[in-house]
Amino acid sequence: MNSISIVIPMFNEARHIARTLLAAQKAAHAADLQCELIVVDNGSTDQGPQIARQFGAQVLVLPGLVIGALRNRGAAIASGHWLAFIDADIEMPEDWLTRLIELEASGQADVFGLDLHTPSEAPWYATAWQRRTLRPGVQTVQKVDWLPSANLLMRRSWFDKVGGFDENLRTGEDKEFTLRLGKHGARLLTANESVALHWGYEGSWREWMGKEMWRQGSHLQLLRTHGMSVRLLRFPLLSIMAWVVDFLAISALFNGFAHHALLMFALTLLPALMLSVRQSAKHRNVGLTLQLWCLHWVRLHLAGAAFILSLCQWNARRPARG
Repeated sequence: MNSISIVIPMFNEARHIARTLLAAQKAAHAADLQCELIVVDNGSTDQGPQIARQFGAQVLVLPGLVIGALRNRGAAIASGHWLAFIDADIEMPEDWLTRLIELEASGQADVFGLDLHTPSEAPWYATAWQRRTLRPGVQTVQKVDWLPSANLLMRRSWFDKVGGFDENLRTGEDKEFTLRLGKHGARLLTANESVALHWGYEGSWREWMGKEMWRQGSHLQLLRTHGMSVRLLRFPLLSIMAWVVDFLAISALFNGFAHHALLMFALTLLPALMLSVRQSAKHRNVGLTLQLWCLHWVRLHLAGAAFILSLCQWNARRPARG
């Protein structure tokens, strides 16, 4: 009987971990896989580790590690033929493993992820931000260059081939890891025939901005690891340009050139508008376009600040939640 090891990094996820583990067990049973659950806890102060043990998970308590290191520690003790990584606040559908293993058996790809939705009760900004990555309508699979690790599935041999996640990265470790898999010949595929639910959505503006600031802190490290490619450089440069134009607009305003200030401020809106139109066009929803326009404008400025702080050797730590 084939087996799967499911590695789940966690920090203070007592609200969600039972749902996550139960759904993962159901998916493994539906796929006729022997299931090994490994929860790697980053020093939780709630009841998350105890709840995980009640569901039969092996729990490693390793405070102070970055999230890539947590995943590597879980994979180090995993014994399954298949290896999956899911976040502690993700509810996987029951046919998750059945469908993706069928795709692998047919030779379509090697590493897989499912599209991610938010529950109906999530606030508009969390829902809009998640929808930007979704493909509406026709059920499809799609080859991609990289995959997020909110849910990630592969044979164990692929993980061993590339040596796991980069433990020097505070964030962005999933993009770096799956880009490296692609360089070693792995074919990456995302599917939306079934979707996973993200229950750990951002419940406040402050939380959304905090998470985005944290995520954007990976750009400099990715550039150092993968070189100065246009693909990796374009967003940090765009975000810094937004800050420069803002500074020029404020200077113009204080020097009595209000019209010039308004023109320059309008220029900072254009990149965000272009990003929102590109991501929302497939949905044909003007409201979503406007929502993403606002969110991308904020994100551009957060990314610029995070990149500049990274250049200044900013080492702010944040528990690796998963």
